[in-house]
Parts: sequence; C-alpha cells; structure tokens
Amino acid sequence: MLQPFRGDFNKDFTAAKYVELQKRLDAAARTQVQFRVCETPAFFPKEMLDELAEVGIELTRQLVENPEYMRISSGSIPAEYRVPRETPWPEFMTVDFGLVRAADGSLKPKLVEMQAFPSVFGYQDVLSREYCSVFDLPKELRWHLGGHDEASYWELLRRVIVGKHDPKHVVLAEVEPEHQKTLPDFKVYEERLGIVTVDVAKLEKVGRKLFYLNDSGELVDIHRVFNRAIVDEIERKGIELAFRYCDDLDVEWAGHPNWFFRISKFSLPYLDHASVPAAVFLNDWFDGKGRTKLPSDRNEVLLKPLYSFAGKGIQFAPTDAELEAIPVEERSLYLLQERVHFQPVIETPHGMTQAEIRVMYLWPEGGRMEPVISLVRMGRGLMMGVDHNRDQEWIGGSAALYPA
Repeated sequence: MLQPFRGDFNKDFTAAKYVELQKRLDAAARTQVQFRVCETPAFFPKEMLDELAEVGIELTRQLVENPEYMRISSGSIPAEYRVPRETPWPEFMTVDFGLVRAADGSLKPKLVEMQAFPSVFGYQDVLSREYCSVFDLPKELRWHLGGHDEASYWELLRRVIVGKHDPKHVVLAEVEPEHQKTLPDFKVYEERLGIVTVDVAKLEKVGRKLFYLNDSGELVDIHRVFNRAIVDEIERKGIELAFRYCDDLDVEWAGHPNWFFRISKFSLPYLDHASVPAAVFLNDWFDGKGRTKLPSDRNEVLLKPLYSFAGKGIQFAPTDAELEAIPVEERSLYLLQERVHFQPVIETPHGMTQAEIRVMYLWPEGGRMEPVISLVRMGRGLMMGVDHNRDQEWIGGSAALYPA
C-alpha cells in the first residue's frame, strides 16, 4: 500500500538519506528530535484518509451535540481543573485509527482513541515536507487534508492558536518544556507563529491576570494560553502552580482544558459506530452492565486506565483476580475494552508493519471542524509505542502521503 509509491520507495531507500532526514528535522526544529522517526512515510489512497476524517467528525459530533453526554462528561472533570468559560466545542481534536480486515477482504477503520487535545501540528507539517524533499518523492504527493495546502494550514493554525492577539502575549504552556520529547513541535510554533514557550510552573499570577518573564527579565501579560500541559504530569510530579486552573482568569485558552477530560478514553462507551470497539466502565462491569458487549474470551479484552495517574498502563487479558484487586472507589477510572487486531499493511524490508493513523482536526471559533493533517505511528510489536518496538527498524513516527 500504495503502489507504485511503496515499492519505489523501498527500492530507492538509502541509509544516507535517512541520516539526512534526521539532520534536517533537527535543523528545522532547532533541537534534537528525541523520539524515533520511521525510515519511511506511509502511502495511502486519498479516499481512505477522507473516510477516516469523516468518521472522526461523526464520532466527535455524537459527543459534542449530545446534551446527555455533555451532562455526564461534566462529571469527568476534576473540580480543581474545571476551567471557567468553556468553549462550545474543542478547538483541537485527534482521532486515532487502526486498520482491520473485513470479511469481504477490504480494509476498514477501527477506532483506537479520541482526544480533544492538541497534537504535534507544527512538527508533523515539517516531517511530511522533509520526507518528500529528502527522498525526492513524486511532486503529486500531498499531506494536508480538508483541501488545505501549507499556506491555508498555517493560516488556520494561527487563527486557532494566536487568535486576534499580538503573538508576544500568547504563550505555549507546558510542564518543563525543554525536557519534553515534543519540544521540536514547540520550536516550530515559535518559528512560524512568533509565540513563546513557557514552563507552566513559572507563570505568575497578579489578580486575575497571568504573566511570564521574557528574556529581558520583563513581566509580560498573557492574553491567550496555548495549553499543552497535561494534568496527569502535573499530578504525578506534584507541581505547584502560581494559579489554579479553576480560577476565573482574565485569559483566553487555545484549546480549552476541560475538553481534555470530556473527550478521551472516557468517551468510548458512549459512541455508536461500526468503527468503535466495545467498551464498558469497570464499575459498570462489576454491576453486571454491558458484559454481553465484550468478547467472552478474556484474551480478547483489554483493561485501560482512563488517565495515566490512575497508576497503570494498558493490560492485556486481565483476570478476575486482577480486576477485583482494583479498589471499588477506583473502578470508574478504568475501561474494559474489546481487543482489536490491526492488519499489517506497510511492506518494509523488515516485514509487514502495522500503521496507526491519527487524523488531526482544527475547529476555529465561528467555523467548522476541519481535518487538516495526519500522523502515522508504525510498529510490529504488541502495541504501537516505540517502547514496545525496541531494537527494531522501520518503525516509529511517520507521515501519511497521498497522490493528489
């Protein structure tokens, strides 16, 4: 998938070009890319990417436009992280899919996860462009979705992240940003949008306003926060902030933090679509609800924590004893989910490889939800993360290209 691009790339690949790709990415990001970059992009039919994009919009609307879900999901937001003046929809959405083989032999999307939180919009544009440049790929290949090109893509990103403000007063807030693997993404925004990256723990609060200290030692008032700080990490590291997220601050949010909780793993049991695997909250399962939705074979079931600060990662084939060991008061923080076996679809010199495709959306104020770019993670392990594909080649972060 997709010929002749796949076969031509494999035939023409050289290690020297891959080294050049890594050098160019480091130069463009003005820092060293710490996560593994796959040796190859993925080539997909545009029709497939369009189908994934449409499914993601449908799933998101099932949640955002459902008053009952909005009422229920309000309870998923911890009181100390409930930010005032919530936006009517998430400005950033990511929807992850794997591909499964249907009975008729065709490939069909299966939802992995949804998250109303910004992904690496900046870095991904650079990666896609450099794949095409370094490997001298056919000029017909594209990577932006929704009819966008590079100019309209960045215009929309500026509209969502910066808004109507002077970039000097817009900050990307993250926990210890210089130590994050996503730092290359932050550097791209600084270059393209002129905003400042700030450690969320170093923000200062005066009255209802937030400030940051610039390189000249001056306090600069913040009008808009591009929030990249994840509550899990703030909790896990015991970070003390000068403000509380629940404070009524005189600041706009690019990506209102409440949506991080509203649309997440928590959403899976409320979705109704052929692409969605069966999922039941663990506390409901113990109460006898939704058990018939899940496979009877426990080897085909996963246990997932809703949030990483619940203390565990994904567990395959959990036993009754392991489920019962989870305290009653914590069971609502876990999901039991149908396991999905993704089809390896990328031919590489190291064998057929699975691809997890993330469609990334922007939803500006006064606009519509738009697919704008995609991200691909490739792997041959039990799970798609690099930690589960150690010592392997032709795996890692990649991009989805399609012929125009």
